Amino acid sequence: MAATFHGVRATVAALSSSSSPSNSFGCKRLISSPSRSFSVRKRASFTVVRSDGSVNFDLNSKGRRAQQLIANAVATKADSSPASSSSKPGHELLLFEALREGLEEEMERDPRVCVMGEDIGHYGGSYKVTKGLATKFGDLRVLDTPIAENSFTGMGIGAAMTGLRPVVEGMNMGFLLLAFNQISNNCGMLHYTSGGQFTIPIVIRGPGGVGRQLGAEHSQRLESYLQSIPGIQMVACSTPYNAKGLMKAAIRSENPVILLEHVLLYNLKERIPDEDYICNLEEAEMVRPGEHVTILTYSRMRYHVMQAAKTLVNKGYDPEVIDIRSLKPFDLYTIGNSVKKTHRVLIVEECMRTGGIGASLTAAITENFNDYLDAPIMCLSSQDVPTPYAGTLEEWTIVQPAQIVTAVEQLCQ
Repeated sequence: MAATFHGVRATVAALSSSSSPSNSFGCKRLISSPSRSFSVRKRASFTVVRSDGSVNFDLNSKGRRAQQLIANAVATKADSSPASSSSKPGHELLLFEALREGLEEEMERDPRVCVMGEDIGHYGGSYKVTKGLATKFGDLRVLDTPIAENSFTGMGIGAAMTGLRPVVEGMNMGFLLLAFNQISNNCGMLHYTSGGQFTIPIVIRGPGGVGRQLGAEHSQRLESYLQSIPGIQMVACSTPYNAKGLMKAAIRSENPVILLEHVLLYNLKERIPDEDYICNLEEAEMVRPGEHVTILTYSRMRYHVMQAAKTLVNKGYDPEVIDIRSLKPFDLYTIGNSVKKTHRVLIVEECMRTGGIGASLTAAITENFNDYLDAPIMCLSSQDVPTPYAGTLEEWTIVQPAQIVTAVEQLCQ
């Protein structure tokens, strides 16, 4: 493994001597305001590193899209009209394709970016997020690993300490429990315990959440485990637009970032801009403005909430829906402004109720905005049971749209 990363680092050194270093963003907010300008590097070439240590510089690679960075990440509403859809600017991608496009663009932009995980090479990953990258960038920058999560996660953290920007894929987020020591004691703490001598610019990503009859061990929601680790950021994507933007921002961040993807959202399709853009890692997304109640949600539950919102509007309610997106830290600015307007809060999550994101969010809102509340905060979460294999029982363990409608009616009485 040492030889592997020696080859990649040699490539980085060769590139740095022949071209200016690529931009990197600080460990605070990536975007402070929409008007802030960023210097953008040239995309003249990318690097392919082969397993024999040879390096190819592709100087004739096709130029990427325009360089403008888009600050706000608000998903556009789907348009069912084929004529209007085809005339819109941008291109349509499934969510897993958007993740791949963001990763590919960052690998072209920065030769320090590498990927590692199980079956992520020529197989392309279990959900095809890395399909084609091994052929394009070589099998040292897209490294297939043994089935040993603790080993390759620790290797990725070590690579980040030496100056690379690894993206570690967990085939299933539940498997990363085997690497919990590396994530908590190394990934989150080494910047502090080294006295600031090391930064850990690593991205740990993979599918999780309740799928369709995947069983208890493959239906884990690790956000409740990971939120207590100091020193890491945690974001959850929910649309192709923010999946790509969050992927790119996470790779550029100097902090260790955990990117949570939901197994049932990979085939969502959306039109995204042709221009280069990133999403703020610490910013929530206003999905639907409203006046009567604030509904805070993330990941798959965003779509359960929007389904319930249609029923609520028909009943005369005007819910405000926010995809919190940043699970650590919370965007209390956006959340607080909504609470001050609606004075009622409903939290909808797929995480477990005990010690989940909803519990932390309830505490944060109570501490900061309690005087603005006209009713107790309500939280709808998954039941504290292992996720059943039987489909009907599986549905009973997670929040359904009808429960959201009932909760809003109770809050607004």
